Amino acid sequence: MPRGVKKSHLPQKLCAACGKPMIWRKRWEKVWEQIRFCSDACRRKTRRVDVP
Repeated sequence: MPRGVKKSHLPQKLCAACGKPMIWRKRWEKVWEQIRFCSDACRRKTRRVDVP
């Protein structure tokens, strides 16, 4: 992403567990398509629900 981009112009997606919006981060640049959860807590919560 070019420098100087306002946060309002960055890509967003919703967390698969809680539905909160996530804004693109520089460290997610190469894996943005794979990001599904906003935090480790949401990732654990989803696994707990899926596995009986």
